Amino acid sequence: MNLTAKSRYAVTAMLDLAAQKKEKPVSLADISRRQEISLSYLEQLFAKLRKNGLVTSIKGPGGGYVLARSADTVSVADIVDSVDENVDVTRCSGKGNCQKGAVCLTHQLWSEFSVEIRNYLSSINLESLNDTEHVKRVMIRQESKQGPELAF
Repeated sequence: MNLTAKSRYAVTAMLDLAAQKKEKPVSLADISRRQEISLSYLEQLFAKLRKNGLVTSIKGPGGGYVLARSADTVSVADIVDSVDENVDVTRCSGKGNCQKGAVCLTHQLWSEFSVEIRNYLSSINLESLNDTEHVKRVMIRQESKQGPELAF
């Protein structure tokens, strides 16, 4: 399977954005601070997310990013796809040429598993994740870690 840090960070950042539930844009610097993800890496990820229609950037003072679609319509699979990740667990990337140009003994097993993973990730959206107690507790903890100059 090829789910790398890129996918994990993209999903984490998108969930952070959705969890803010603000009408004003959220800065990548704020997401970077809360999620401990490099700002330059977030910039790369959000360029892809913007290109794929998942976020909209707002320029100028107070600018940042907002979800381009409602959180209940953005699946984890959408995010993974947007950052060019692959959830195929076959050796051959699903091509069926895994053993000297032919399918291997376990090709069907791994192909079906890949479909199950895709279906699972497609069934989870940002809103459903955001509504979990776990996410709510973590976001409260992360917000409380703000420096004294940011606390109200």
